[in-house]
Amino acid sequence: MEKSYTIAEAKSNLPAIIHTVEDGPSVKLTRHGKPVAVLLSIREYEQLAKNKTGFWSALTKFRNILDKEKIKITDKDFEDLRDTSTGREREPY
Repeated sequence: MEKSYTIAEAKSNLPAIIHTVEDGPSVKLTRHGKPVAVLLSIREYEQLAKNKTGFWSALTKFRNILDKEKIKITDKDFEDLRDTSTGREREPY
């Protein structure tokens, strides 16, 4: 089970909490009973960070797939995506 500490508890017990996180699961920090942050080991952080793809890499990969599959995207593909009505009438003041 993931441990949880208030920020005040974490502030006064930070060295012990860091030792816990190094050897085990992450720790949730709360403020007024609501989770606001997580402390995790560097090993867990690096595992999460290495799987992250940047925008430019993702865009390049997407474009390469389109080229390979010979898929063309045109303005017509976006025609029906947005409601072009003017909306409801405004109430006069």
